[in-house]
Amino acid sequence: MASDFRLKERLPALTARIVSTYEQVPSINHLGHCPLPNYDVVIGVIEDLKEILYPGYRRREGLHLGNVTYHVGDLVDGLHDKLTTQFGRALRHRAGKSRDCDAESVEDFEALGQAKALDFLDRIPEVRKALAYDAQAAVDGDPAVKHVDEVIFCYPGFEAVTVYRLAHALYELDVPLIPRMMTEWAHSKTGIDIHPGATIGRHFFIDHGTGVVIGQTTEIGDRVKLYQGVTLGALSFPTDGDGNLIRDHKRHPTIEDGVVIYANATILGGTTVIGHDSVVGSNVWLTRSVAPRTTVLLEKPNLRMRAEHEELEPDYNYQI
Repeated sequence: MASDFRLKERLPALTARIVSTYEQVPSINHLGHCPLPNYDVVIGVIEDLKEILYPGYRRREGLHLGNVTYHVGDLVDGLHDKLTTQFGRALRHRAGKSRDCDAESVEDFEALGQAKALDFLDRIPEVRKALAYDAQAAVDGDPAVKHVDEVIFCYPGFEAVTVYRLAHALYELDVPLIPRMMTEWAHSKTGIDIHPGATIGRHFFIDHGTGVVIGQTTEIGDRVKLYQGVTLGALSFPTDGDGNLIRDHKRHPTIEDGVVIYANATILGGTTVIGHDSVVGSNVWLTRSVAPRTTVLLEKPNLRMRAEHEELEPDYNYQI
């Protein structure tokens, strides 16, 4: 059936109606102001950083110790420029200056952005060392892994932790907005939601991973292992006298060294501490602390099986 071109005559009026909402609802558009951080550039920065963190695994092949310095140097030079611009934009936005781009400001946001870019790049060697421990944790914790190469190529948990460790470095440097952009991109890609403000120790492993949530004020020690669907969340959101959320307090649990948390467990609350070397079983709901070396399990439920045909045996009850 041929399209009716007369129907397209409605489009200019429709466009005008949409544009009119830009004045009616200005809170969700950013028009006529200084540019915000560019989402596509930030994602490109993540890919450049992964090329530096894991040389030879990503875009550039044929790397060796004779040419890798030039390759990494070229990436670092480009990252310096990109990060300077994006950090400057984020800092201007937080300062409330992005709405009036032509106004004079005492602060040189590009210079501030450059200083933070250099501080961030200076942290990359330590981030690499931390990620090497995380990759080894996957090898040590999953018998299905044959080699660390498999972890780097295939494991969504490791992908999410890679982006988290980069974003956390920015969070510690007080770079606004961009760390959340990074971790939410990783969330959309892996199904694993790690806030950049969470503190996570070394040798960290998320197995399978989909549905894991780690809140902003979570503290995780060394040698911790999580399975899919684990939530480390807030128990409640206290408000002030005016009903506004109180934001700067610990809302999420503390997980000490050597803890294993199995699938779909939920642990909530800023005062909840899971003691070192404990095990939290699947589907457990916890809102209070657990002593070290404790195993927390649900009582075994009954599995009921009912025959659909008369010739079969009647009901059975199983303990599982």
